[in-house]
Amino acid sequence: MQNATNENHVDDVLKKYDAEARYRTFDSKWVIRLVSVLAVGLALFHLITAYTGPLVTLQHRALHTGVVIALIFLLYPGRKRSSKTKASFFDFLAGIISLITTVYIFIDYDGIVSRAGDPNTVDIVLGLLTILLVLEGGRRIVGNALTILCLLFLLYAYFGPYMPMVIGHRGYSIEDIVNYMYLTTEGIYGTAIGVSATYIFLFILFGSFLDKTGMGQLFNDTSMAIAGGTSGGPAKVSVLSSGLLGSINGSAIANVVTTGAFTIPLMKRTGYSRNYAGAIEAAASVGGQIIPPVMGATAFIMAETLGMSYGKIALAAIIPGLLYYIGVVMMVHFHAKKVGMKGLSRDQLPRISVVLKERGHLILPLIILIYLLFGGYTPIFAAFFSIIATVVIAQLRSTTRMGLKDIWKALEGGTRSALSVAMSCAMVGLIVGVATLTGFGLKMTNAILILGGGSMFLTLIFTMIASIILGMGLPSIPTYIITSSMAAPALASFGVDPFVSHMFVFYFGILANLTPPVALAAFAGAGIAGGDPTRTGFISLRLAAAGVIVPYIFVYSPEMLMQNDATVGQIIMIAVTATIGVVSLAAAFEGYMLTKLDWIMRVVTVVGAITLMIPGTMTDIIGALILVLVCVSQWYKKNKKVNGDLTA
Repeated sequence: MQNATNENHVDDVLKKYDAEARYRTFDSKWVIRLVSVLAVGLALFHLITAYTGPLVTLQHRALHTGVVIALIFLLYPGRKRSSKTKASFFDFLAGIISLITTVYIFIDYDGIVSRAGDPNTVDIVLGLLTILLVLEGGRRIVGNALTILCLLFLLYAYFGPYMPMVIGHRGYSIEDIVNYMYLTTEGIYGTAIGVSATYIFLFILFGSFLDKTGMGQLFNDTSMAIAGGTSGGPAKVSVLSSGLLGSINGSAIANVVTTGAFTIPLMKRTGYSRNYAGAIEAAASVGGQIIPPVMGATAFIMAETLGMSYGKIALAAIIPGLLYYIGVVMMVHFHAKKVGMKGLSRDQLPRISVVLKERGHLILPLIILIYLLFGGYTPIFAAFFSIIATVVIAQLRSTTRMGLKDIWKALEGGTRSALSVAMSCAMVGLIVGVATLTGFGLKMTNAILILGGGSMFLTLIFTMIASIILGMGLPSIPTYIITSSMAAPALASFGVDPFVSHMFVFYFGILANLTPPVALAAFAGAGIAGGDPTRTGFISLRLAAAGVIVPYIFVYSPEMLMQNDATVGQIIMIAVTATIGVVSLAAAFEGYMLTKLDWIMRVVTVVGAITLMIPGTMTDIIGALILVLVCVSQWYKKNKKVNGDLTA
């Protein structure tokens, strides 16, 4: 009874903060079959085209988008009062219209190409309907924030002549806007939906197959076996399992709820406060979006946008990503030591040998994926082959074996999981399309540069603020696309490498999930833990301190991202000194190292930590000397306390 109550509570929290979780549960068998066939059909389409090659660009993206919209209208109610078990006549009609707009692009493709820039009446009507369907479908599954942003951009495209001089433009007619958004590969069917229709869908499908085999259980049990018995063990389990799952899972909120349902109650039982427990899960889940190999699928959009290989991006992201997690783990550790927490007893923990014997073979598909991605194969081939390998490898044990029904469910589940990402990409296509059409991106860049007043550091601060604001309430993929289009170009005038600037804005766009007043991941964690959302948000932001500082460091020292032809020796030195700096920063923020730190020593430790994190021989020496003094002071203070206790 208690477990059922907890599950219902977790489900309520997920639905409150994640629109994707508010889907219908149909009571009609034929509608259930219709949804299932559409979802599996779309999954098979992507698997087949991954093997044979995609269709013509506009047709491939249109088919992907059209089926996604149809599924969303069937699965997601338009209002809170709408039926949760039946789709309305309007929902079916909208789904049919969505498919019609797609079929039209196939039937009259040659005409669309020949009429480029001169659309006819049918083009305009169907294009207008498509835009409306994208907006309404996005509102249902992604939420209001991105929908409102899309509407504002569309209105901006039309009312340009009436805007203030700074952001004004000549304005575009409805026909021009619809043509650009529907009949070209610059609007709805732009790069974002293109990546969704190729790489992202396949990797989400891969994650669905892993989930069906029990990979999540493997991550949880392995983390428990490794860290569960240490000080504050359940919190470390949360960090490890959330990081592993978060890289594959494209939703930080879903990750909070999935792993938090298990880890947050454990953390509370071992002594963590409600706010701290929720904050740990939120910080750990958000960090998964910046951890290779998958990085919540954003790495593939980044690769497509910058024209870089996926392997270079994933490799470059390793050191900053690990520093983020080292910072979170060490804050959790120091907090546990400070308040005298213990880990779980051995009889409460799974044995690593048993865990690996039962499910260890499930690691092989991930190894195959990483090998293929770094071995020069395309991400599409790597994802396709890894899905096949997952099915084959899962047959090795009866507990993970997949039958035809499991495979069908994995295909359907993968499509369902991809709906919000795909719709986010379609909506972002509207925003980026307007920005390209009107030159808004350049105007925003100029505004940031004016505020920065020629100072690179001030420009970085304003770019950070813009990225956090743009990322509020948005999933990671639209967050990256919007911030990289609007904010990142401001850094180019200072000679910052495009990849470095894109990583900078992506980090802060992701951290918007932890930054009050709109910290959805932190709010979800607080909802499960029963804590205060705002306080949980500020604690989670403190836990993610390394994620706030590290982006500034790699802008000034791109060697941390393995740029500027950094040597192996330089990379190792940067990794070692930055790690020591992050550990020291965690100690300063928690006020504990070997024993409690007073406020003066905390300030000194922060200075030493930051100088160590900044690459450079002189800063490393200064930081090392400061931290040696802090450690000696701590050792002396601890020994004095121990000797005093013994004497007493």
